[in-house]
Amino acid sequence: MRQRVFDASVAAPRHSREGRAQTYVERDVRQLIQLKDATLFEKFIKLLAGRVGQIINYDSLSSDVGADPKTIKRWLSILEASFIVFKLPPYFENFGKRVIKSPKYYFTDTGLLSYMLGIEKPEQVSRDPLVGGLFENLVILEALKARYNQGLMPNLYFFRDSGGNEIDLLQQSGRDLVGIEIKSSSTYNANFKKGLDRFNEKTAPLARRYIIYNGEAREFSDGFEAVPFARTGELF
Repeated sequence: MRQRVFDASVAAPRHSREGRAQTYVERDVRQLIQLKDATLFEKFIKLLAGRVGQIINYDSLSSDVGADPKTIKRWLSILEASFIVFKLPPYFENFGKRVIKSPKYYFTDTGLLSYMLGIEKPEQVSRDPLVGGLFENLVILEALKARYNQGLMPNLYFFRDSGGNEIDLLQQSGRDLVGIEIKSSSTYNANFKKGLDRFNEKTAPLARRYIIYNGEAREFSDGFEAVPFARTGELF
């Protein structure tokens, strides 16, 4: 089954995506930073794209780019202030030192993200090793837009502890938590819900639990729902 999710992300002509990159990344942001070495900043953007959906490690990114961690943090702040990337904070309410407290970063334009990853055609996406990160970026971006379009604060988080237990997306409403796992697969697998089960049983109760994936809608007797990515906005 063709992965419909990314068609819109890379359907724009390549010269259009190159133009966007040159206009509001390579030109505007570089002027804000007053950067002399354009290749260094371009390397930073591409490496950041390659880490989409991963917990940020400033030291590792600094080493790979060839710039000090303070510079990396400043560049990220400027990209965030320029609405090129956004930060997904970790959820760590009363969970002590065992919970990861570094954020993740995503792109506000999945077409730009695809361009930075060198993806030129929709059919290339399913073969790309970063297909999961691309899909995750799209879903979380749709969740963020849905919240903002209603005039609501995002209240969106991810969760991960030092044991590797992770939830892709948590949405908090008052004291209620909604847990969401994001999978790029078009075929449902019962293993998709294991992380949600573990969080619900051992960390905090979840008011609702969803799998957002590239398949058809499914409902289960235990309260889970598997939701097609096109319906992401309805959940928020």
